[in-house]
Amino acid sequence: MLRNALWEGLVAGIAGVAVMTVAEKLEQSITGRPNSYVPARVLERLTGMPDAEPESRWRNWAMHYGQGALLGVLRSVMAEVGLRGPVASAKFTVVRLTNDQILENATGVGAPPQTWPRKELVVDVLHKAVYAFATGVVADRLAGRRGPGPGGRHAELRPGRQADVGPLPRSEAYARG
Repeated sequence: MLRNALWEGLVAGIAGVAVMTVAEKLEQSITGRPNSYVPARVLERLTGMPDAEPESRWRNWAMHYGQGALLGVLRSVMAEVGLRGPVASAKFTVVRLTNDQILENATGVGAPPQTWPRKELVVDVLHKAVYAFATGVVADRLAGRRGPGPGGRHAELRPGRQADVGPLPRSEAYARG
């Protein structure tokens, strides 16, 4: 069932990062906000590389695109099982933000978001939402070519969580529509 999630997720994640990067560059051209090298610093800490002086654009892009591609696999899994559309992408936005915060805080590169200036926090949330929704569009479209996932097929029986509607039979849960 999930064999396509890996490659489709990498494609969706890279597409999401590309869209987010364009949105960031547009925002920076309007606000004058400088480039962030937090991704590069996180990568350096995670891998034990020495801190690059001056900041390394290549390390920054490696972490920026690598992290987005890998998280795209999770969004692809969501789409594969039937968690699709804007609500699924909104949920995925939280996952993306949480992933960043875990890595940044665990490495000592970042600080908890509640300590950030509000303007900076809003910009970060908006960019991660752009990533999550762009990734979701691609993941949903790729998974949708094979029909609804198991959750979607279950919902076709009767929408919602109903006490009188049991699980799909195993043979149907993993069948492709």
